Amino acid sequence: MAKDIKTRIETANAEAFRRMVAADPVLVDVAPAGDVIPGLTDKMVLHSGPPVDWQRMSGAQKGAVIGMLLFEGWARSKEEAIKLLEDGAITLEPNHHHQTVGPMAGTITRSMWVFVVENKAFGNRAYCRQVEGRQQFGDSSQEALQDLIRWHDTWAPALRAGLRQMGGLSLKPIIARALQMGDELHNRPHAASSLFANAMAVPMIEAGIPKEALISTLRYLAGHQLFFLGLSMAAAKATADPARGIEYSTVVTAMARNGTEFGIQVSGLEGEWFTALAPPVKGLFLPGYGEQDAGLDIGDSAITETVGWGGFVLGGAPGILSFVGGTPEEALSYSRDMRQITVSTSPEFLIPALGFEGTAVGIDVRKVVQTNIPPIIDTAMAHKNPGHPIIGAGLVRPPLDCFKRALIRFAEKYGLK
Repeated sequence: MAKDIKTRIETANAEAFRRMVAADPVLVDVAPAGDVIPGLTDKMVLHSGPPVDWQRMSGAQKGAVIGMLLFEGWARSKEEAIKLLEDGAITLEPNHHHQTVGPMAGTITRSMWVFVVENKAFGNRAYCRQVEGRQQFGDSSQEALQDLIRWHDTWAPALRAGLRQMGGLSLKPIIARALQMGDELHNRPHAASSLFANAMAVPMIEAGIPKEALISTLRYLAGHQLFFLGLSMAAAKATADPARGIEYSTVVTAMARNGTEFGIQVSGLEGEWFTALAPPVKGLFLPGYGEQDAGLDIGDSAITETVGWGGFVLGGAPGILSFVGGTPEEALSYSRDMRQITVSTSPEFLIPALGFEGTAVGIDVRKVVQTNIPPIIDTAMAHKNPGHPIIGAGLVRPPLDCFKRALIRFAEKYGLK
């Protein structure tokens, strides 16, 4: 009986891995969230991480939610926004419940334009908002909202026009090339951002975008080294979702944090969250900030590690160490360690520093618990209080309790006790 169960698990995990590596993410649109994200209704704010109510939200996430109410015009002041939230007039739901991911606080409302990525291999779609360094970290000032307004009014529509001109943009070749150029696609998507800007420039010109909007958008792309993070997140979500709901699979399909809790989801336990207290991030702070200011780990961006990017490929992205801390030797060891807790390695995403071996793909909760090696994640840091921009970046590992609870639940569901 035990041998039969093990065979079922291995077969299911092999299928989850197959679906992940077979993914073909293509950017097909940039559109208002309310037009494309399933189930996103009026007076609803989507957020990063597992479910959390207003009272338990972290400071950064509260600040970001307030910012979205001001951005939408649902409130005219922070005080009015807080009153609406305290009265329950605003619905708060996780991005992951809507085929969506968001960086840091992850806040998305109907008027926010989002990337639309379709996995051509399986037909599913995923969505992610823009990446910026203020509102998504909890700053709700008018200055912080200006980037959201420019994205809404100018940059996103220009990208949409260029994208329609070219008929969509395949992201897999950009990701593969960027990994070999020293990116890890989480905190260092610099090469991918440049490759994307290059790919979009001529189509936007051909689309006949008015000169002022065209120049503004090109300048925005040229100066935004982290731009591709939103695309890598949407691509990762589109890659991971087909691996959901495979009976007997112990492969992780999502890792997400809201600044209060860290949560994971597992293929064979579809729809369930396994959570523990979000950990602090260990890293480097921007001038003027220190450990006393930092909130706990936050963001949906760990979806990149879920499919084998981010911290899993630190060994091939030593340039990021100046941002998150650590040594090249440690980075290589992190990448090698991740092979101990995953199903196999990617046949397409190859890392030169690791002898052109593939990235580790398919986190297995059994192996995490057996080896006592949690996944490694590189991430930015938000302030513990509302009203601040990015304060630093570093490395973090999920609590082992998330994986232990998932494994216990797995044993209960599949009669392994």
